[in-house]
Amino acid sequence: MRSRPALKYIIGGLIGATIPALMITSSAYAEEVDPVVALGQQMNLLWVVIGAILVIFMQAGFALVETGFTQKKNAAEVMSTNFAIFGLGFVGFLFVGFPLAFGGFDTSIYFGDGGAAMNTDPLVGSGNWIFLWHGWDHLGSAATPALLGFFLYMVAFMDTVATIPTGSMAERWKWKSFVVWGLFCGAIYYPLFAAWTWGGGWLAKTWDTMGLGVGYVDFAGSGVVHAVGGVAALAGAIVLGPRIGKYGADGKPRAIPGHNIPMAITGCFILLFGWFGFNAASTFAATDVQFATVATNTAIAGAIGATVALFYITKRTGKPDPGMMVNGMLAGLVAITAPCAFVSPWAAAVIGALAAIIVIEAVFFLEKKGIDDPVGAVAVHGIGGTFGVLALGIFANGKYGAGWNGAVDSDGNGIKIEGVLQGEFGQLGAQLVGVLVIWTVIFGIAYAFFKLQDKFTKGGIRVTEDIEISGVDIPEMGVAAYND
Repeated sequence: MRSRPALKYIIGGLIGATIPALMITSSAYAEEVDPVVALGQQMNLLWVVIGAILVIFMQAGFALVETGFTQKKNAAEVMSTNFAIFGLGFVGFLFVGFPLAFGGFDTSIYFGDGGAAMNTDPLVGSGNWIFLWHGWDHLGSAATPALLGFFLYMVAFMDTVATIPTGSMAERWKWKSFVVWGLFCGAIYYPLFAAWTWGGGWLAKTWDTMGLGVGYVDFAGSGVVHAVGGVAALAGAIVLGPRIGKYGADGKPRAIPGHNIPMAITGCFILLFGWFGFNAASTFAATDVQFATVATNTAIAGAIGATVALFYITKRTGKPDPGMMVNGMLAGLVAITAPCAFVSPWAAAVIGALAAIIVIEAVFFLEKKGIDDPVGAVAVHGIGGTFGVLALGIFANGKYGAGWNGAVDSDGNGIKIEGVLQGEFGQLGAQLVGVLVIWTVIFGIAYAFFKLQDKFTKGGIRVTEDIEISGVDIPEMGVAAYND
């Protein structure tokens, strides 16, 4: 995933400098395009659509993980939040979020004639409020297969952000308040940071404005998706407060076991499967064979993360906690998502191993600090995603992605993406700027949203004590997850 000028730079050379990347031929002009080139373009769009479908399927994985890790009496609502967030976030993104994040761009620069000609200035960071009349081509007659394929992929990523807080806020969140979050996340919350990074905004341009590497880089979303969702999960958990019974009179945390560990583990496997669409399809082209490196690095980090978590938690607690094994795998997957295209396999293994340890310790740290997160969403996505963003600035080997974000030197040559281990510190600086923005501005927006919602919602955004004790399923959803 990257801003559009960079995508043109990378993919354009793969299918011919004179052939617009990802331009999909239609019957109107198919005869003008070489059949071999047309086949490559069609394969590329198919690759993007398949990737989007895989990412959307991850919603089932999130639903199973979160429901399995929570109590039986709340299973219907937890599962329902993961189901409903797809539609809620989708609606917000369709009508407001997509134009906000990407409406200030000329999509034809990498979709060619199959794209939509719009203003070339990024909306957020350029001062040009243009999305009101330039950003809705995907809804009208100007929509092209290429533009719609791009939208489908982007909306799948947005829904991942939106669903992360459903884990940290589970078992005490009012349904009506959750609904408002889903719409807000799709329309405003996620699109802002997406615009600043993948939309070609100011963070993507820090190579030019601050002299930092090639600007903020995040191949598939350790920061743009996972950390952004993770800080929202933290903000929501803080505003809600811990579940009843989570902390004893002495202030020490107590375990509230999930009701179905096999369900959670099954969900983790689904997430692993979908993650290949998340990362590998972010090449945006089947003709970009780097997708093989991306997919393998993703698998390595996930496998190493799960294995290291197994041994680490056993040493720490004496038992191979299945929940921590799941979070170890997810930690590796989250952390490799930003650097997966830019690091060697050995580095992917190191990133996966470190992520597992960092996330396990983060789970215990947050719990001790009074943050009740039933599924470990803040640690996995917030802390793990942050580590992934920084890992890119450390381990990037410079072999792929030169000219990312349109970054060129004084001679017009594309600047390489190189990390600290290559002797370059500028890229780590750009990543640090992105992390700082996520943990201050983006966290602040999420905290303000939940705090204001809690203040102006009758009775707040948390269910009553009686409902929480008896279970939210019947009072909030009208049905129980299990008949018994």
